Parts: sequence; structure tokens; C-alpha cells
Amino acid sequence: MKLFLGQEPQSGTPTYLTIGGAHAVLICGKRGSGKSYTMGVLVEELLAGANTDIIPILVDPMGVYHTMAQANQAQQEDLFNWSLSAKGYTVRLLVPGPTEQLYDPEVIDALQQRGVSIVPLQLNPSDLSPDGWCDLFDADINAPLGIVLFRAAQKLQRQNRPFTIQELIVTIERDGRAKDTSKEALLNRLEAARGWQIFAEEGYTPIPELFTPSVVNILDLSRLEPGPRGLRNLTVSIIARNLFRARADARLREEFGLATPLPRVWMLIDEAHQFVPKGQSTLAKDQLIRWAKEGRQPGLSLAVASQQPSAIDPEVLSQCDIILSHKLTSREDVMALNSLSQDYMGGELRTYIRSLNRTGEAVIVNDEMETVQMLRIRPRRSQHGGSSLPPEEENAFDIWQ
Repeated sequence: MKLFLGQEPQSGTPTYLTIGGAHAVLICGKRGSGKSYTMGVLVEELLAGANTDIIPILVDPMGVYHTMAQANQAQQEDLFNWSLSAKGYTVRLLVPGPTEQLYDPEVIDALQQRGVSIVPLQLNPSDLSPDGWCDLFDADINAPLGIVLFRAAQKLQRQNRPFTIQELIVTIERDGRAKDTSKEALLNRLEAARGWQIFAEEGYTPIPELFTPSVVNILDLSRLEPGPRGLRNLTVSIIARNLFRARADARLREEFGLATPLPRVWMLIDEAHQFVPKGQSTLAKDQLIRWAKEGRQPGLSLAVASQQPSAIDPEVLSQCDIILSHKLTSREDVMALNSLSQDYMGGELRTYIRSLNRTGEAVIVNDEMETVQMLRIRPRRSQHGGSSLPPEEENAFDIWQ
């Protein structure tokens, strides 16, 4: 599969990224350099030709990618010069929690009028492992609180069916070995978790069935609280864990020539330092590192984007076989990226980064092909929602001339 990303700035030679199996991708650049724009280009290319063999999932902490449902009318001339046309894509906006409480009704109506399908995403307590429940409440698995919680979650999971928080509460209440103080502490936490309204009480849809090929699946986390143990990290952790397990099962079926309901998955995460930060644990971190390290075999690709590559855990950075870097000026960020330099580059990566002059220019490193080259990112076919300029002024933002 060939992804058309842009041109070599001097010669104008088209630049393609050939992807076969799974990949780990880093997209970085200082604010305003084109990082989020490039993320959108990558998603568009993954959908080229109505590809049904890939499910793209775009994790959006800022709430800006829903604009991909609209054609990029602001850059019609640029698109024509690149032999491209403006195009809006089918967008499914997956929203954890009650949409009617997270969004103003007029906003919901406006999104739907633009062709955005809003899909309430409700998780199930069974999607979180017993260890995961302990991590969520920062309960030591070897301490009384953690022991009681782990034991209750494990007992329910052994029934191999979805369950509710109320069932978890009842199981803890009936635990004859648990102290009343431990029970009360856990019940208070579980009541708080029920108040988040992201766990289904009924009508649960398994996570692998929530995402659809050939469309832009956007996980909108902009309405959820950030933080290492916030709801954003919890949601990403649960989805990453369950998709890994589902794709591992699907890969085994593929080896025997059996049909599978779950194609390969690309998870693209903007503001990735919120989920895999350097020197700090989060609820999602271990699962995403697993994707980066072990995703190739089950067909799981991970793309992380950040304006601060130095803030991303080195375990993730070291696994990235494709790097797309826009302009960086922070010494810490340049040095973090420079540590990924390879012998075949013919020089340090920071030398290439320093030669970037204009918004939309990038250096692309393909470790699999052992190539490095300069690149001018092609115009987006769909509307870019990450610009600080209003749509009517975007033509004045001269990126690709």
C-alpha cells in the first residue's frame, strides 16, 4: 500500500510511503509547523481507494478532527496544482459518556448537519482487567484495598460475560473476608466511577464492533478530564487493551485462512505526550508501549503526534520505524529526536531538522527502507480543524505556494 504524502521540495518528485505490515510512527513539530495537518493527510491516505482492510482510529484530545467530514474548499487552487480534489470523508465521532450532557444540543445538530455521525461510546466494567481496576483507583494489589477489588473483579470476569458496576459493588459487599473499612472505601470509589457515566449499565457493544473500516473513526476525548489517571487515559487504555486481544485472535484465524471480522487497525494519537509521557505512569501507557513493541504480529499500527517529542517516553520513540518531523526549535526536543539518528542517514537527524524553513516542510525517516529525505506535505483534501485562523482566512496562511 502506497501513501502519497507530498513532494521533495527541490525536485518536486512525488514522495510515497510504502506500508505493508504494521508500523510505529512519530509525527512531531513545534506549534504551527503542520503536525496535526500531517496527521490528517496520513488518515486520508489510509482511506484512499475506500480501503476496507484498515480501520483508522484517530484519538482526538482537542476536538478538532471532526472537520474531516467537510471538503477543503479553502485550498482548491493548491489541490488543483497537486492534481487533487477537495473531499469530505465519512466521519464517526465516538463520544465516551452521555452526548447530551457533553455537548450543547445546537452543537450536536450542527455536527449532524455536516454529516458527522455521533456514536455514544459506552465501555463495560469487564473491559478493564482486575489489575486495571486496581490501577484506576491507585490501589496496591498487595494491600487490603487492592486485594478486595482484584478478587471481586476477577470473580466476575471468570463468568465470561459483561457486568455492571452495581454487580461489582454487590460482589464486594458479599465478600466475607474483606474488612468493612476496605469495603466502604471501595464502594465510595465505585459510586464515583458510576457517576462518570462512561460505563454501560445495559446495551453494551463490544469494543471491536465499535469501529468501522473505510471511515474516519474519531475518538473524541476533548470533553473528558486529562491527567495520568483521568478519563482520557482510562478510555484509551481500555480500547487499546481490547483491540490488541481481538486482533491477536483475528491474526490466528488469518493464519488458518479463516474469515475475521476485524481488519488491521491504525491508532493515531494527537497530543500523545498526554498518554505516553516520559518519566511518568498513566493508565494507557503500558498498553500503548505494547502496541509499539508487539503490534507488528497482530497487525496493529500506532502513530503518535506531539509538539514535544522530548516529553514522550523513550520506549515509544525507540520503536518508531517511521519519523515525520516538522520544524523543532526547543533544544530538548531536537536532542530527543537526534538520539534516533542512524548510520544510513549520512549525518545527524538534527542537521536535517535545522534545514527546515517553512510550515508544511518535514523530514521523513523510514527505518525499514533505511531512507531519509526532505518532504513538502501535500494539501489536505478535507478541511483542517487545527488552525488558529478562521476558515475564511486560511487562504492567507500560505503553506504550500
